[in-house]
Amino acid sequence: MNRGFYTIMAAQFFSSLADNALLIAAIALLTVMESPEWMTPLLKLFFVLSYVLLAAFVGAFADALPKGRVMFITNLIKIAGCTMMFFHVHPLLAYAVVGFGAAAYSPAKYGILTELLPAEKLVAANGWIEGLTVSSIILGTVMGGALVNPKVAAYLLSFDGFHMIGIDTPAEAALCIISLAYVLAALFNLKIPDTGARYAHQERNPIKLIVDFAGCFKTLWKDRLGQISLAVTTLFWGAGATLQFIVLKWAESSLGMPLDKAAILQGIVAVGVALGAVAAARFVPLKKSLTVMPLGVIMGFVVLAMTMVDSIWYAYPLLVIIGALSGYFVVPMNALLQHRGHVLMSAGHSIAVQNFNENLSVLTMLMIYALMVKIDLNINIVIGMFGLFVSGIMYLIMRRHAANQRQHDSLSLIGEAKH
Repeated sequence: MNRGFYTIMAAQFFSSLADNALLIAAIALLTVMESPEWMTPLLKLFFVLSYVLLAAFVGAFADALPKGRVMFITNLIKIAGCTMMFFHVHPLLAYAVVGFGAAAYSPAKYGILTELLPAEKLVAANGWIEGLTVSSIILGTVMGGALVNPKVAAYLLSFDGFHMIGIDTPAEAALCIISLAYVLAALFNLKIPDTGARYAHQERNPIKLIVDFAGCFKTLWKDRLGQISLAVTTLFWGAGATLQFIVLKWAESSLGMPLDKAAILQGIVAVGVALGAVAAARFVPLKKSLTVMPLGVIMGFVVLAMTMVDSIWYAYPLLVIIGALSGYFVVPMNALLQHRGHVLMSAGHSIAVQNFNENLSVLTMLMIYALMVKIDLNINIVIGMFGLFVSGIMYLIMRRHAANQRQHDSLSLIGEAKH
């Protein structure tokens, strides 16, 4: 890996660190505002809404400029969203602005990998990126939990510097620290090298952009390898976003943990994802990426074990195992999808299609979860439904892949017979 790759990793780390710390801070703000419980998962829903609504446009934007510059501009949008919370804008709206920046950031972040690295290094690169991203999720959630802890907040507010700039509440102190992480990400964005990759003139007419996006969407879903990897990553990100909130609710009801402690459990899942991602980067080459799919079925069944756990000492290893299974099967799928997208269309457009599908899944699953919370469904019933859903969908995806393989083998035999 070259120096440019490590600069991208550093920029991604600090940007993701701030995103995840800000989520916990925003949850704490909703609690202070005495908002209803069902509003909490809506934070993530508002965050990912831009990924769906802007999918047709962000790919063209990512391909129109050098991707380091795109990452810098979109990181500034994230800073603006974070700053809005200082001025008492509702957390849902402010976090939606951060999501707007993240939606435009993502195609550039992943697209630059295909410009910078050869195909055979994509699984390893994705392993490192996902491992580092998950590390930032761990530290970000723990950091967010620490910043909303009353003792830590009181300690921060004891510094005269905060009072000099008009910061006198725990929430403002937390937001100030989180803003610094975004600033660090912006500084690394400025150091990302220009790969020299240039694409054909990008369309600016919104109708034509939507038509172009629809074409890319259709191309990726019709491709035998693209559709399988896209289906898996779509399921994974929807399930992963929902699991974040399930873990918080489960920690509160089954383990009796407050928000600042429950946030640590999100970090424990992320530890497992990081371990799984690094292992996949080491042991799974791109050509064998589809062999990991059975782990998705297993992960769904392992999630069911959460309903039988009421001790923190059993919770830790269980959450690490769930995370490790997730990381090990999603990283090769992500790399395969990036490779197929790069072969079939431009990097920015393929990542935009990926983001649209994955975040539509996030929106759908979070809305269903918010409804379950609103009707006060028992958390163990929610976990049971969630685990069985993940295993069932993964099994259907595997059946689809097997059917694709049989069709491909049949077409190959027909071709040979003709000759």
